[in-house]
Amino acid sequence: MTVFDGLIGQDRVVDVLRTAVDAAAASVRGESSSGMTHAWLFTGPPGSGRSVAARAFAAALQCPRGGCGECHECHTAMSGSHPDVTIVVPAGLHLLIAEAREIVASSARAPVLGRWQVTVIEDADRMEERTGNTLLKALEEPPPRGVFLLCAPSPEDLLPTIRSRCRLVTLRIPPYDAVADHLAGEGIDRATAEFAARAAQGHVGRARRLARDDEARRRRRDVLKVPTQVATVGGCFSAAADLVEAAREEATVLTGELDVTEASALRDALGDTGGRGKARPRGAAAAVADLERRQKSRATRTQRDALDRALIDLAAFYRDVLALQVGAGVELVNVDLERPVRSLAESSSPESTLRRIEAVLACREAIDTNVAPLLAVEAMALALNAG
Repeated sequence: MTVFDGLIGQDRVVDVLRTAVDAAAASVRGESSSGMTHAWLFTGPPGSGRSVAARAFAAALQCPRGGCGECHECHTAMSGSHPDVTIVVPAGLHLLIAEAREIVASSARAPVLGRWQVTVIEDADRMEERTGNTLLKALEEPPPRGVFLLCAPSPEDLLPTIRSRCRLVTLRIPPYDAVADHLAGEGIDRATAEFAARAAQGHVGRARRLARDDEARRRRRDVLKVPTQVATVGGCFSAAADLVEAAREEATVLTGELDVTEASALRDALGDTGGRGKARPRGAAAAVADLERRQKSRATRTQRDALDRALIDLAAFYRDVLALQVGAGVELVNVDLERPVRSLAESSSPESTLRRIEAVLACREAIDTNVAPLLAVEAMALALNAG
């Protein structure tokens, strides 16, 4: 067992990271070496394992055995509790400039345990330009033992000045069989593992949820009913409202428990026991307001992420329709929905299917540019109706 075991179908990437870990260990020993640099950029589609690779690399840099996966350093680095590993996950739609300043300050500290001070920034593409410029200074003049590990879907999602200072590591979507093998190794029966791997389009985390969670499978089935619900204008508006509401409900489930935990922790920190007439400490109102702002931003992001996953499923459905229409001879993503896929393929043209795929992708882009989700989804649904 090693920290790299969670990287499915990424053998080339693992080889690159192991070489860098060996070079980093030699540098710690005072030996000259090449192959290690202070800034890395992990890119790849959603589900490829960008953050998994970054966390594994961070653990391997701290581990005296290069990432054994069993020692205290590995466990704490992977979980985010290692004193020399800072894992930054933007809670809201964007990484704030104040957060970037905190990142720069913490990255400048000397390692507590004497190896490396590692900063992992997941979703680094959520940095605005001025936030990226704040981080750029640390990348230009890194501390002797400082290492930055940035994660983003593609290099183009970051400022040119940032990506030019990073070593690029490109991950791919793992093969379905590799994902199914991994799930089967976790105790999931083979048939379910194969279904989940294909339905999730190789996204390991989503495949695991589809294999284990009945509610996740139900939400997917509801999304893939949309092609049959947009036959009328009224059906378009109804389907759009259902999609957005389902994303909101999923976001509430994902963030609700964390919101309660954070609010309770803040009350404890403020000494708020709920007693009547007890004055709150100075600054308490500002702290509560800040927490509520961050929670609202996180809920918005989570809802949009859930809606984006639904749109990816919908695009895959129309991809299957198009594959049948043009006789592509490729396997369907949605093998469990072959009947409705074939029905739509026979009753429509490849040209109309392409327009529908374009409508789904345009909806994703609109939501990414902060168009109101309901308006974007309604426009998409009407385009699906027009074909």
